[in-house]
Amino acid sequence: MSEPFIAVDAVSKRFDPRVSLGDQIAGALGGAVERRYVRAVDGVSLEVAPGEVLGLVGESGCGKSTLGRMIAGILPPTSGAVRVAGKPVMSPGRHPRKQTTRVQMVFQDPYASLDPRMRVGDIVAEGPLVHRLVTKADARAYVANWLTMVGLDAGAAQRYPHQFSGGQRQRIAVARALAMRPDALVCDEPVASLDVSIQAQVLNLFLRLRRELGLTMLFISHHLGVVRHVSDRVAIMYLGRIVEIGGANAIYSNPLHPYTKALLASVPQLQLEDGSDVAFAPIQGELPSPLSPPPGCHFHLRCPFAEARCRVDIPDLRPAGDGRWAACHLFEKIAKTV
Repeated sequence: MSEPFIAVDAVSKRFDPRVSLGDQIAGALGGAVERRYVRAVDGVSLEVAPGEVLGLVGESGCGKSTLGRMIAGILPPTSGAVRVAGKPVMSPGRHPRKQTTRVQMVFQDPYASLDPRMRVGDIVAEGPLVHRLVTKADARAYVANWLTMVGLDAGAAQRYPHQFSGGQRQRIAVARALAMRPDALVCDEPVASLDVSIQAQVLNLFLRLRRELGLTMLFISHHLGVVRHVSDRVAIMYLGRIVEIGGANAIYSNPLHPYTKALLASVPQLQLEDGSDVAFAPIQGELPSPLSPPPGCHFHLRCPFAEARCRVDIPDLRPAGDGRWAACHLFEKIAKTV
């Protein structure tokens, strides 16, 4: 792989939940109060090459969005570093600040991410004006250009977000991100709230923009079909850790990690290729709480192949051939038997 445009190095993110009223009273009376942290992301390392689309897949609550926000510079990591084109995304110190506009984010719900009190033109122009990418005199033409780029009429600039459909609002959100002239987009479930037919339109928009603008993308989704359609490589995330990463075709045709296998097996299918009916197999068990993740491999409580060492030792993400990596003590044995 070429020199990465986005490099994530052993990044972790912990959140300090509010102390309950009972714990506050216990602390005031001199009792012991256990402080537990939400470990949203736990030592993640990955790279995204220039112009590449990396899909990030996992169950709800696994830390996908938190990782995406750290890459976009919205959240500072608790430890580790995120670099874009070799430079840190966040400044060091107690009050870190985002240092680059080269990575922008497209959020899941455009109705929540667009200010309902602002006209579309003001929403798209706000960032470029603040960062002096465009003058006030040129802002109108600048906004019209980006609205046209995402498939909207220039006259949309005078309307408010509530006057558009869900798919149109997501196009406005994309135009707002592109108006900052980024080199990379972090797309956080960008089609999850849209109808299926509109999803296809927005996905094709992303693919066109990638070709025309040479964008690098981190595409976050729990929809395995969508990720396969748009991604060059796929990273599988479970409870804050990357458990497998590799080319999209390889991941889908020959998954190595038990969690990846379980994810693909849980996708509902009406028929197999030979025409026979099939019932989908959901993953057994519940996703553990990030407040108290299990020791060792986080997946061992739900893994049918788990052994004693899986309950104690954290598996490293190691090469598995053909540019693939997997974090499993047993994947070589599983590959021979499954």
